[in-house]
Amino acid sequence: MLTGKQRSYLRGEANELDPVIHIGKDGISDAVLEQVEESLDIHELIKGRVLDNAPQGVKNSAYELAEKTDSEVVQVIGNVFVIYRENPEESNYNI
Repeated sequence: MLTGKQRSYLRGEANELDPVIHIGKDGISDAVLEQVEESLDIHELIKGRVLDNAPQGVKNSAYELAEKTDSEVVQVIGNVFVIYRENPEESNYNI
């Protein structure tokens, strides 16, 4: 569970990120989950976008991804979300 300070720090770090995950009309498929897992393993902090034709909203999508990938939702704004999962072997962030 992230504290308010940790969440604030990660939001600042996410400002410069481009979305690497795009959820479209197929929703959260196995391919999307695999891509999220790979991205979290490499980057720890990732930004995603939920397109207008997605079957569920951005908040539901973000929390479903976080639950399925054992990560945490940092931020949801508009159609963009940020999720974080620490890599214990080599962390890029000081939280």
